[in-house]
Amino acid sequence: MASRGSLRGGKFNADAGRRPPDLRSKGALPSRWDYGLPSAFGLRSSVFPRKIPWQAGGAPRLVMGNPPPIMNRRRFISSSATAALLGAGLVSQTLAANTMTTIESAPFGKLADGRSVTRYTLSNRHGMVAKILDLGCIIAELHVPDRDGKSVNVVTGSDSLDYFAKGGPAANIVGRFGNRIALAKFTLDGKEVAVTQNSGKHHIHGGRIGFDKKVWTARIVKQSGPEVVLELRYRSADGEEGFPGNLDVTVTYTLNDANELQINYRATTDKPTPVNLTNHAYFNLAGSGDILGHVVTIHADHFTKVDADLIPTGEIASLTETDLDFRKPTSIGARYLKTGLKPSGYDHNYVLRPKAAGELGLASRVTDPKSGRTMEVRTTEPGVQLYTANHFSSDRPVVSLGGVSYGRHGALCFETQKFPDSVNHANFPSCILRPGEELNSTTVFAFSAK
Repeated sequence: MASRGSLRGGKFNADAGRRPPDLRSKGALPSRWDYGLPSAFGLRSSVFPRKIPWQAGGAPRLVMGNPPPIMNRRRFISSSATAALLGAGLVSQTLAANTMTTIESAPFGKLADGRSVTRYTLSNRHGMVAKILDLGCIIAELHVPDRDGKSVNVVTGSDSLDYFAKGGPAANIVGRFGNRIALAKFTLDGKEVAVTQNSGKHHIHGGRIGFDKKVWTARIVKQSGPEVVLELRYRSADGEEGFPGNLDVTVTYTLNDANELQINYRATTDKPTPVNLTNHAYFNLAGSGDILGHVVTIHADHFTKVDADLIPTGEIASLTETDLDFRKPTSIGARYLKTGLKPSGYDHNYVLRPKAAGELGLASRVTDPKSGRTMEVRTTEPGVQLYTANHFSSDRPVVSLGGVSYGRHGALCFETQKFPDSVNHANFPSCILRPGEELNSTTVFAFSAK
């Protein structure tokens, strides 16, 4: 009678049978043996190749294609089991890499001024992949599975450096001050400070050469396991774009097995300065088309009123009986023509419901009914800006990854933030960072599908 499993060259031969050797008595594996390997370990065979070719020396070489689709967790090998198997010499590094969250890095090209750019690929075992550049901390690609396990890119971006170098809409870090500052000036400790005017007579998103155009210093903090961590640092010099003080900024991306991408922002300064850091990701959960059918909920009862230049007036108004009210799930397309903006759509700061300092609270939820993808945005920040790509042009659309075109209302942003122009409004939450203090802000983009 043929053996149901065998060892060859010190590795388990999955082609030889259906059951692995019993190693539980030797303490090599966790008791939940059904978190196993292909066929022999109870995994669906569609995820893995039917045959495992053998390398010289008898070690198995696993040939993998696309990342595995989203699956029942009980059918996956756990990270602890992977570590045990790897330590026991029973699986290859390739198979282990496909059952744990990992980071890989590769050169991405050079800018016109000679600066080198590196791309970091963060992948988890459910098929979620985030490709992050040290240029502007940009999320160049974000692949997320739908209800059937099919992953598509859900942010505007590209696999070409040229797209970002030319200022293509991207999921970049915005700073030193995200959103608008009226007339590009403010008074700080009795002294008037003028910053760059780059939106008519106003300031927006950190100036002409903001944080999105800087090459940051990157470091892989945690390369594999249930979560992986990428840290990026930048020093914004005293006087950069007119802002006072040397500002040391650290942005940390964490991807975990729960399909959550977390962004943590930390900053310190040697002079008082306004700071408002965010990520300007343009999301389309369908991966193409417009977002008018996306259904949105925002956990806010008020918003900041603005003038014709989208500068806050200082009034915090109720959302009741307005076309801006997303307290109940509502599609973007239901009322986007009634907001009064030209071009039509949303570009509004929502005042999130109060929470304790440093507490992560639910800011918004958005669902694409066709794919089943849902994204929850959680943040420690007091506000979130909903922007629906009103200024994209349908005549000259943004051509993103894979040739996908994004016209007007082809994407939407949830920019977690201090309120726009908060440096000029004493009734808004303070955006001033002082020496001896540390800014510590967190936003999580959590994905699911059903």
